[in-house]
Amino acid sequence: MIVSTNWLADYIPLPKSLDALTDRLTITGLNLEGVEQVGADTAIDLEVTSNRPDCLGHIGVAREIAVIFGGQLCKPDPQPKATGPAAKSLVSVDLRASRLSARYTARLIRGVKIAPSPDWLANRLRSVGIATINNVVDATNYVMLEIGQPLHAFDFAKLKGGKIIVREANPAEEFTAIDHKTYTLTPGTCVIADAERAVALGGVMGGADTEVSDATTDVLIEAADFDALAIRGAARRFNLHSPSSYRFERGVDPEGIDWASRRACELILQLAGGTLCEGVVEAGPARPQAAAISLRFAQVPRLLGVEVAPSECRRILTALGCRETKATADTVETIPPTWRADLLREIDLIEEIARIHGYDQIPEDARVPMAPSSRSREDVVLEKVRHAMTAFGFDEAYTLSAVEPELVTAFRPWGEAAPLATRTPVLRRASALRQSIVPSLLGCRRTNETLSNAMIELFEIAKVYLPRAGDLPLEKRFLALTSGGGFVEVKGVVEAVLRQIAPELAVQVKPAKHPLLDAVRSCTLEVNGQPLGVLGELSKAGRQQFELRGAASIAELDLGPVVAAARLVPTAGVLNPYPPVSRDLNVVFDEAVRWADVEAIARGVAGNVLDAIEFQSDDFRDAKYLGEGKKSVLFSITLRSPDGTLTSEAADAVRDKIVAELAAKLAGSLRA
Repeated sequence: MIVSTNWLADYIPLPKSLDALTDRLTITGLNLEGVEQVGADTAIDLEVTSNRPDCLGHIGVAREIAVIFGGQLCKPDPQPKATGPAAKSLVSVDLRASRLSARYTARLIRGVKIAPSPDWLANRLRSVGIATINNVVDATNYVMLEIGQPLHAFDFAKLKGGKIIVREANPAEEFTAIDHKTYTLTPGTCVIADAERAVALGGVMGGADTEVSDATTDVLIEAADFDALAIRGAARRFNLHSPSSYRFERGVDPEGIDWASRRACELILQLAGGTLCEGVVEAGPARPQAAAISLRFAQVPRLLGVEVAPSECRRILTALGCRETKATADTVETIPPTWRADLLREIDLIEEIARIHGYDQIPEDARVPMAPSSRSREDVVLEKVRHAMTAFGFDEAYTLSAVEPELVTAFRPWGEAAPLATRTPVLRRASALRQSIVPSLLGCRRTNETLSNAMIELFEIAKVYLPRAGDLPLEKRFLALTSGGGFVEVKGVVEAVLRQIAPELAVQVKPAKHPLLDAVRSCTLEVNGQPLGVLGELSKAGRQQFELRGAASIAELDLGPVVAAARLVPTAGVLNPYPPVSRDLNVVFDEAVRWADVEAIARGVAGNVLDAIEFQSDDFRDAKYLGEGKKSVLFSITLRSPDGTLTSEAADAVRDKIVAELAAKLAGSLRA
């Protein structure tokens, strides 16, 4: 932002020393970029951060100077005299895109005479690097540089029907800007239109069809507020960056819109003559008042390390434009001014106090009380989960919580309620909050397959959103993974994660029923009768649904019970000095018997002498040798007594007890 010292002096007495002025501005956040002599004027180039759009005008910078040096800001009070007919009888404003423009105002001046600007105005604009055009356009640019509110002047005679329509661009709509280039517009772009066509890109650039020329006699003055994201998107999309778009991208003062409109009309009447029509034509709701912010005086020395008297804190905030609503010996409540949209919290007020009081007033050795912080239990557990998953060869993925509605219904093992929907999609059609991470990871898997990536082992830790009637959604954090391995491999990964992090968690395995998963090679996990997770290989229909070429498996685990049962402090036990004894068992069961039940019975019978149990290979099925509906399960047990060397006879006795218990509970028989 380039400011003129002569211009600033209209609003505030300046220090005699230019260095003193620029040094203090730099210390308070307006860094000096350069100084240049322009004729009899001095131009100061200041760096204005994106959170301070109020300093994108001379009055804003003058206000800062007044606060810093204790002067009195002298801001003009424009009161243009209206002697013409009511503006509403000649102009109409139709705001059809309130999302893109919160407020739009229009004033009409008739009978102006277009001419070159007087020297004082031309010199002011040249001193800050703005070219002069004519007295009307220069007046609007002058006001923009004065207060930071962009304006636009239309040749009213060229507006079809005397209408202003603020709307979204139509698909493939064409628009010719004042740079005389034609642009093809896209939906989402804010346009200002008359009864027939677009006449301006809202907040970015005017149109060639309605620009002010030497033949113009009636001008319509636009002062409006446009959505910052929409303006930024349009400026980048069409590569049309302007002083107006630069300011709208950062936000304008909603209370400054009418002031700027009156000020521009006042200058145009002074410079170009004409008759101002009575009143203003406007559309858009009034902006709600900002909430009061409470400042605790004790927080100032705690965070800054130096004492600032409460009276000085109040003086600084009042000088900045904050309005006190309540004050006690310990606190003060203030409502920030409309031009400071960045003041939202107590810490913002403390930062302002530090900035104006002077960072140079804070000694280098000032002690700021600090309290040690520690990570939450959940943070510690999640780090352990990530470490385990990466150790198993998985890469972490990050996907969006908002997905297409059909992805929600593709797999939702945690509930069947209709998903919550966002009003504005995060991406195209991504309007539903997901109830499972698995579909997103399978989408990542499909993308990697199309890129011919050989290894696609992915995991993600994220929240899902489960709707609840009459209440906020239940947000639960899950671990989800997808792998090219089979059911056994994925089950082993899940078991290893649980064994490393929550070894005391008693997990029960139950059958899973979901069309996405293979009916046999899948299962659900429970803890105390409550669902913990689901895992399995994708069925053929599941692979087709996600357009996957190869085999794939998934798992999803509720991390809530895992966090609660996690063992955060590693413990070491005494190593068993006695040798192990192994036995292989080949037992025939009915087809419906699950390995999890076999393992649970074996562990229960063997007790503390069971060192390990391992499933050896895929189940064997042969109706001729085993019988119809039968399968053979081969597994090994490793026995080791903590009290002494286990004899062969003792090991055989444990094995025989296991076989007997399997026969009694699961009708299993030792294969001959």
